[in-house]
Amino acid sequence: MALFEIENLIVEFDTASGPFRAVDGVSLKVDEREVLAIVGESGSGKSVSMLAVMGLLPWTAKVSADKAVFDGKDLLSLDPAERRRIIGRDVAMIFQEPMASLNPCFTVGYQIEETLRFHLHMGRKERHARAIELLTLVGISDPEERLSSYPHQMSGGQCQRVMIAMAISCNPKLLIADEPTTALDVTIQKQILDLLMELQAENGMGMIMITHNMGVVAETADRVVVQYKGRKMEEADVLSLFENPKSNYTRALLAALPDNATGDRLPTISGMMEEGGFTPAVAQ
Repeated sequence: MALFEIENLIVEFDTASGPFRAVDGVSLKVDEREVLAIVGESGSGKSVSMLAVMGLLPWTAKVSADKAVFDGKDLLSLDPAERRRIIGRDVAMIFQEPMASLNPCFTVGYQIEETLRFHLHMGRKERHARAIELLTLVGISDPEERLSSYPHQMSGGQCQRVMIAMAISCNPKLLIADEPTTALDVTIQKQILDLLMELQAENGMGMIMITHNMGVVAETADRVVVQYKGRKMEEADVLSLFENPKSNYTRALLAALPDNATGDRLPTISGMMEEGGFTPAVAQ
């Protein structure tokens, strides 16, 4: 059963030279307990697509879709107050830059507890206990002491774990992870990925993993959507994508992996510079 489904998502931004279409007719769905990876180069519209779903784009963005359904609820027909009750509680997001996403003016404990207060209406003692439980769950040592720390007093890996703690605090049904291992060293990347997959399995969440790392895709995903210039180029289960990619762009992405290099230099993808670029795969 589809947990989340969206059809023909379009996102445009007003610019001085006219509207710019950042997402052009993307459709995707995520089933319960499924991990869907969205891959593509920087600027392909991966993050913008999910920020549109979360309602977090600026006022300059114009968002439309033919269909947007989450857990049987038509998101297009909900008023803003009803959507706010779903977004952040049943649908949560781990943002790409934790140091930029966490508020530097408040302690991490306050920020976690504010989520619990708003969505679950917990009392002070209950919020405090839950915040300690969450920091313990994501592997932060001395969790009670860390609740009083500000983001700048923590490492990048610790801030990423705080972001994960906030995202899972309400036991969401769908978790969107936007480049959750960006700017982290390899050891911490592995720890964060292992943690996310463990939490996904334990809580039975659906997950959307946004990444440009094909190694992460191979390790974590059930299905893959490939995006380029705001369009969906291909969609397949992870094994089919690696063994028999349909789109020229997908083949170019895979050819650029170091393990697939045949010469002294990695191949580059020149499609962005060409008129028209790549075209979507015929078989979807």
